[in-house]
Amino acid sequence: MPTIYDVAKAAGVSIATVSRVINGYPFVSEKTREKVLQVMQELNYSPNILAAALMKKVTYTVGLLIPDISNPFFAEITRGAEDAANKFGFNTIICNTDNDSEKETKYINLLLQKSVDGLIFATSEIVNQNILMLKEKKFPMVLIAREVEGSGVDVVLADNVQGAYEGVKYLIELGHRTIAFVGEPLTIKSTQERLAGYEKALKDAGLPIVEHLILTGFKTLEETYKKIKSFYWKTRPSAIFATNDVLAIGVIRGLKELRINIPEDVSIVSFDDTVFASIAEPPLTSVAQPMRQMGQLAIMKLINRIRNKEEAATKIVLPTKLVVRNSTTKFKGT
Repeated sequence: MPTIYDVAKAAGVSIATVSRVINGYPFVSEKTREKVLQVMQELNYSPNILAAALMKKVTYTVGLLIPDISNPFFAEITRGAEDAANKFGFNTIICNTDNDSEKETKYINLLLQKSVDGLIFATSEIVNQNILMLKEKKFPMVLIAREVEGSGVDVVLADNVQGAYEGVKYLIELGHRTIAFVGEPLTIKSTQERLAGYEKALKDAGLPIVEHLILTGFKTLEETYKKIKSFYWKTRPSAIFATNDVLAIGVIRGLKELRINIPEDVSIVSFDDTVFASIAEPPLTSVAQPMRQMGQLAIMKLINRIRNKEEAATKIVLPTKLVVRNSTTKFKGT
């Protein structure tokens, strides 16, 4: 059973510093705080002192608002968050918003009525009035996977720009020059960032950005499948970058119905690297996000925010990794 001494040694700090982090006291740098919290997670250290420190006016309950838990990306995030919350003595109420602002508002009101101690959001909106309202009231919350512009709220997410850049760069290295982009609505911050990474990779390679090859607004697998199989390509791409695994599978279904083979005719790179990527046919080359780690860090950040409402907001950006599978191959055209 790890002790506070073990945490201090592994983090390279004093026992007093670990104690200050656990109790949420100020005068600890953000870098040190994050290091100590990460070591606590790695050592599976669950201090009783934290529960004692949070005894006043708390319900040990947090709310997690996500678009759709049937999407394995959000399922993995949820599992990471719930496991971390349970370790620290907190219960989690999970709400599926379906990217519907009215539904989100109803859930927020319900959670506030139940006196949750804080909220974790994965919102689809670039500007979210609910978050801005809660921020004004200094209610503890953390954004996960997606940012809200001008919110000044803690956020944990992956490097969407660099991840997309690496995915498209890999296609270019395979010899592809006509690469399409298939993404969710541009009202979602992560879609904007992945589009920016896609465009940067093309520019760095001296390739033009062709507007009719940029397709956005897709929300579900079924919708993507139906639109791709009926879409008229002015110039058929030799490769497609999809902003998540769900959309990528919709693309594959649509192309197969058109008798276009993957990857012989069209290579596909996706984003997320969920279980869908490994079981797709063919298995998807995908940009992996550390989904469970994102959920765990969001809970740690939220518990810290519950104790330190006045502390300046921070942004944690985690690296991605390209996982190469069978949906990509070298360009064989002319």
